[in-house]
Amino acid sequence: MTMQPPQASVVAYFSMEIGLDSSIPTYAGGLGILAGDSLRAASEIGIPMIGVTLLHRKGYFRQHLDSDGNQTESPVEWKPEEHLQKLSERCSVTIEGRQVWIGAWRYILPSPIADDVPVIFLDTALPENSEWDRTLTDYLYGGDKHYRFCQEVVLGLGGLAILSALGYANVTVCHMNEGHSALLTLGLLNREMERTGLPADDQRTLDVVRDRCVFTTHTPVPAAFDKFPTDLVRQVLGEEQTQKLMSIECLSDDTLNMTFLALFFSRYINGVSMRHEEISSSMFPSYPINSVSNGVHALTWTSEPFKRLYDRHVPQWRDDNLYLRYVVSVPLPEIHHAHLEAKEALLSEIKQRTGIILNPSVMTLGFARRMTPYKRADLLFYDLERLKKIASQAGPIQIIYAGKAHPQDEAGKVIIRKIYQAAKQLSGTIPVVFLEEYDLSLAKYVCSGVDLWMNTPQKPEEASGTSGMKAAFNGVPSLSVLDGWWIEGHFEGITGWSIGQPAEASTVKEADSLYDKLENIIVPIFYQHPSDFDTVRRSAIAINASYFNTRRMMLQYLEHAYMPAY
Repeated sequence: MTMQPPQASVVAYFSMEIGLDSSIPTYAGGLGILAGDSLRAASEIGIPMIGVTLLHRKGYFRQHLDSDGNQTESPVEWKPEEHLQKLSERCSVTIEGRQVWIGAWRYILPSPIADDVPVIFLDTALPENSEWDRTLTDYLYGGDKHYRFCQEVVLGLGGLAILSALGYANVTVCHMNEGHSALLTLGLLNREMERTGLPADDQRTLDVVRDRCVFTTHTPVPAAFDKFPTDLVRQVLGEEQTQKLMSIECLSDDTLNMTFLALFFSRYINGVSMRHEEISSSMFPSYPINSVSNGVHALTWTSEPFKRLYDRHVPQWRDDNLYLRYVVSVPLPEIHHAHLEAKEALLSEIKQRTGIILNPSVMTLGFARRMTPYKRADLLFYDLERLKKIASQAGPIQIIYAGKAHPQDEAGKVIIRKIYQAAKQLSGTIPVVFLEEYDLSLAKYVCSGVDLWMNTPQKPEEASGTSGMKAAFNGVPSLSVLDGWWIEGHFEGITGWSIGQPAEASTVKEADSLYDKLENIIVPIFYQHPSDFDTVRRSAIAINASYFNTRRMMLQYLEHAYMPAY
């Protein structure tokens, strides 16, 4: 099948992962979900965009947990032909001196007002390729540095090439969602050198490439940047391409840092929260860093009970999420009833998956994130005796966890085991359920059905976070460390509650603050003053959901990042 590109200028959005549907396992977590939400919003607003990612034939992984919380993994079995349209166009890239062919699949996000937004999935599982090359689009974040770098060649250089093969001569902006696709800048550089005959380090050449590139960084931790040794770069890209990167000083300390490559070639750079802008500016003082705070896609993350509620009271919310401000006047009993319905749906799903029956009248805490050390999923269990005291004196609680640890993240796997151990120690006092196979589908139940959203990252390592935003669309307030988006979304006792103080980063103090808030404020309000708790639910919607959405976010990208190139 051949696709016809639109005639208008187009933004090409490159992301190593894009989450569109739980049956299309081409995402691992927040980065991919954000990418999918962004493209959905673009289609609704009418921003001419095309998404580019890898097919990931074997997905991220399927998670298996035994009775002690030991995680094992297996490949995901899915059939692209059941979900995507196969395209006839192909392109190729050179890897280690050989030609690697790339096919394409398409997923369409329909637009009610403009051209549909296609998402292109790159696929190297073609008969023309060697057995090893066919695996390059198999695993998301799999393999060693060699495998990862070859994948990034396919995404960056291959993604740029497939757009040309598809007829997209009208791409005016290449938006790099994290640094994984940064080699597209090398592809643009090669084209400009071929067009003008100027050398790679000529300022005119660099400026032309820079005018077309936008970069969003998602991490405040330098250790998380993709870095590849020069010898590997030379092995994969060849001497000529390596020399180009050297001539423009994008290889330093014998390393290609993909984040610095993206920074060097981008005219617009942004972090994903105001706090992340501050952190990134201190990390990259030579570059102008802006901020576009993340959001989530309203229609995707709002549960059916709340959709019906909003449709009754503020029907304009579907076309303009800012109208959720007017939820501030919705009667509290209606907020309470909508949440109870969402909570019962979650508990029903838990019973179906695990056989565990939880009480809908008991305050339910939720934590569902990627299981990695800096997110500190086990902070709630810092002092089990204190937690037991809260449950026995302030009011009963039950806790729901979900999340995957990367197969190579042993520390993340240890955290899952710690949660299982704590659950056993709390048995009979506080029910703790850990749901395996966390995905888009399960996330919708958890984010909408718990009573309180927990977020406990180690400051300042949370660039933004979006799970609490999803909860807010369903009237679920947050109890969170003041980092990332929560610094902007937090109004104490109005949209939720803070853990600790902005300046401190002490596990002991933050754990103590968490327990104090639960024991002396949150749990008592839930049981003794339920209408006050419903007021916080309502404010979380009116203040946070109305702002932290991808419609607002994409309009900001359009005005500040995309429009200058149109």
